[in-house]
Amino acid sequence: MLWVKAFHIIFVVAWFAGLFYLPRLFVYHAQCEDELGQERFKVMERKLYRGIMTPSGVLAIVFGLWLIYLTPTWLTAGWLHAKLALVLVLINYHWYCGKLLVTFRENRNRYSHIFYRWFNEFPVLILIGVVVLVAVKPF
Repeated sequence: MLWVKAFHIIFVVAWFAGLFYLPRLFVYHAQCEDELGQERFKVMERKLYRGIMTPSGVLAIVFGLWLIYLTPTWLTAGWLHAKLALVLVLINYHWYCGKLLVTFRENRNRYSHIFYRWFNEFPVLILIGVVVLVAVKPF
């Protein structure tokens, strides 16, 4: 079980790294005015989303479900239900990042860099909630 937990944590960290970095790329992409820079950001965003974020997110979820399978008594714990709700929110945030990536790819971005600066802060709130729930298990 400890190996499963270790790999779950590794993939959660990798997933969050991407969730923190992709919206930061959106900030800079929204500010970019030259075509060469625009194309460079499109490549960076696509590789981050498809090559790191999505595989890491999928593997974090797989290893998390494996942990639940190994410890089914957690299913009665309120903290796990709250954590799973936050994970669902995070999955939707990930999906929305992919949708924003497409708008940049198609040169249809309609948000300013200020929007993306605020958007970039959202996963921090989720991370705080998840860590507190797992470490403290308040209910």
